[in-house]
Amino acid sequence: MATDRKIAVITGVLFIIATAASLVGSGFTDPILGAPDYLNAVASNGSQIIVGTLLSFIAAAGSSGIAISLYPVLRKHNEGLALGAVGFRIIEGVFYTVGAVCLLSLLPLSQQFVSAGAQNALYFQTVGDLLLTMSDVAGFVFGVLAFCLGALMYYVVFYRTRLIPRWLSIWGLIAIVMLFSAVLITLFDGVPYRVSGNLVVLALPIALQEMVLAVWLIVKGFSPSALASGSA
Repeated sequence: MATDRKIAVITGVLFIIATAASLVGSGFTDPILGAPDYLNAVASNGSQIIVGTLLSFIAAAGSSGIAISLYPVLRKHNEGLALGAVGFRIIEGVFYTVGAVCLLSLLPLSQQFVSAGAQNALYFQTVGDLLLTMSDVAGFVFGVLAFCLGALMYYVVFYRTRLIPRWLSIWGLIAIVMLFSAVLITLFDGVPYRVSGNLVVLALPIALQEMVLAVWLIVKGFSPSALASGSA
């Protein structure tokens, strides 16, 4: 039981780290990348891009670590879903990493863009747009879709086993469906490929739910009766 308590605390901390790193990292990079002349902005604010992408790497590791830390507990109840959650959340982390690498690649490109001046500016702009789109598709489409599938699996286990309160599991399941819908709408209707504008409303419930879940796991942990049932 002491081990299960430790797993709950570690998982809660990872939820907070992954969310905080992602939000703070976006705060560093989004204002720069959203500028009309973003290549000049990247060249002038290289350190800000580096800090933002490093935080993205931390968020990617934290996201994968959540399912990995949950696996020893969840596998006692449903090994297939537990393993699937690990697989999809690792895939999520890989896509986040790919997106961060694409952003880092903008640094040397932006320096060349500034040096070239008007000459070949269209070429550098086209390559920059391609890298930015690849980052958005990797991080805001495939990465989030992988997150939705992985999280859906462990929320199903949570709901069935009552390892956490059912209202918290139901909240998670509904929020995942909302986020999944937002990504699909963005994929077919928006450029750049990121959840923005009114669609943010569909993404907020899962962000809030994960913070509530994190605090619950740190303070309360998993249900002792559900843990006993899994051990039996």
